[in-house]
Amino acid sequence: MEGVGVAKIAQIMDLCNFLPDMELKGHRIMISDVNRPALQLSGYFKHFEQSRVQIIGTVEYTYLQQLDEEKREKIYREFMGYDIPCVIFCRDLQPDESFLKIAEEKNIPVLGTKRSTSEFMAELIYCLNEQLAPCITIHGVLVDVYGEGLLIMGESGIGKSEAALELIKRGHRLVTDDVVEIRKINEHTLIGTSPDITRYFIELRGIGIIDVKTLFGVECVKEKQQIDLVIKLEDWKKENEYDRLGLEEEYTEFLGNKVVCHSLPIRPGRNLAVICEAAAVNHRQKKMGYNAAQELYRRVQENLTKKSSDDDE
Repeated sequence: MEGVGVAKIAQIMDLCNFLPDMELKGHRIMISDVNRPALQLSGYFKHFEQSRVQIIGTVEYTYLQQLDEEKREKIYREFMGYDIPCVIFCRDLQPDESFLKIAEEKNIPVLGTKRSTSEFMAELIYCLNEQLAPCITIHGVLVDVYGEGLLIMGESGIGKSEAALELIKRGHRLVTDDVVEIRKINEHTLIGTSPDITRYFIELRGIGIIDVKTLFGVECVKEKQQIDLVIKLEDWKKENEYDRLGLEEEYTEFLGNKVVCHSLPIRPGRNLAVICEAAAVNHRQKKMGYNAAQELYRRVQENLTKKSSDDDE
């Protein structure tokens, strides 16, 4: 089923349920936009976005409280006559008995939070964008290395999990092993997470399954991470040519977003963890405006120019 459950959003955002007897599992949110129904509560329902989560703040609440009971109930019935996914009261505001009664009749969840309206709306929109984002599942390992999301890919048995374990021993954090769920948050951001069933587990051939969180502590795991860099492990072949300068970036694509990608040939004796660390730091340095390959190229060009000038003299 598409969308995200109201129950899940209520759990993530720590919302209270004003109608505890109502089953939330059947209610779903289909879009990430939210709506403050100021005009609707005054009786104007043209262009009403009924598919959005409806947010009640101080302005809407105080307006309703000044109305007489008969008019207020009429607005409630008209407002909740639409197919609304849920209504959320902010700033610890309490819906009146009439509102709750009509909401229960119309089978509309009513939730609440103590947070300020603007702050909560921003957090809710981000949460919904994340939950409703397009998602794919790939085979790989995702590790947080010096704050950079490093996605290690390659054929089964090539050493991805062993590299991740060594990185964990060196103080970095595991996000997921074997299965990576990638969500496209926006045109520039990909977030990687782990399936619930395999979270914080690593499979090591010859040993079996180990629990990283239990063995190494909570400081060695992370729930989600933006994907900044991809390293593809492959068997070293003498006839293949490998990039030795890195003047031009290579990319791989997930859900239409491009991510910098390096192909790393594997030979006995190579320390994958150290190479992965160097790749992550180098990528971070490039984002900060310094490219070692371009600096080397500049020095070579300057040296050639200098020699040419000396020869002319």
